[in-house]
Amino acid sequence: MTINNNIKVLVCDDEPLARERMRIMLDRITGVEAVKEEAGDGQHALQLIEKHTPDIVLLDIRMPGMDGLACAQHIARMDTPPAVIFCTAYNDHALDAFKAQAVDYLLKPVRQAQLEDTLQRAQRLTRSQLSALNAKQGEGAQQSPDSHISARTHKGIELIPVDDITLFHADHKYVTVHYSRGEVLIDESLKSLQSRLGESFVRIHRNALVAHDAIENFMRNEQGFYEIHIRGKEHPMVVSRRHVASVRRLLSNR
Repeated sequence: MTINNNIKVLVCDDEPLARERMRIMLDRITGVEAVKEEAGDGQHALQLIEKHTPDIVLLDIRMPGMDGLACAQHIARMDTPPAVIFCTAYNDHALDAFKAQAVDYLLKPVRQAQLEDTLQRAQRLTRSQLSALNAKQGEGAQQSPDSHISARTHKGIELIPVDDITLFHADHKYVTVHYSRGEVLIDESLKSLQSRLGESFVRIHRNALVAHDAIENFMRNEQGFYEIHIRGKEHPMVVSRRHVASVRRLLSNR
């Protein structure tokens, strides 16, 4: 695989064998330069970031001294922060990782294809873009603590930006998340999702929660039922009578 733009990557992991394995995988990717110095804890990683200005940091979470989450929080406050990709053996820190503005979250053992795919996506976030994001947040537009949804897939933990989601649809005990790159299943209730995602989503039915920005049209069909057209969906969805007023009120204020 070849990365379109040359990128510099710093590896931070407290296990020497894990660092060596990651370096071997990085060396196989054309367009990627692994920083020769490696960090074994968060404090050392911060020092090496200042010294080498990498584009991306591959960061373990559980490390002695300053752990990966604390390190990522310091990175996020830098003027021109590198993108952070967490590489960890533990799947219980996914949401915390994205609160720390991580670009991705990989479960060990990381596979070559996973690493290449993640680096390919991460390079789209340039250092200037990340700096601009931090500047915006510093002005008061702080990132929501619920900016991502966590789902377990065959790839491990997949974190989906809330801004990419158009619809949550409940079926029995699972909820299907419809987003720009496809669909995934989660086991969280619609009630819980609506509570923590706030006003960016509206309930249209007892089993459906829709992103405000994804609603393209609201009308009455030939059978007398109200329905909405959702971006990216071929067929409209019916709005239950109890939710018609709230949907109409929402759309009238747009």
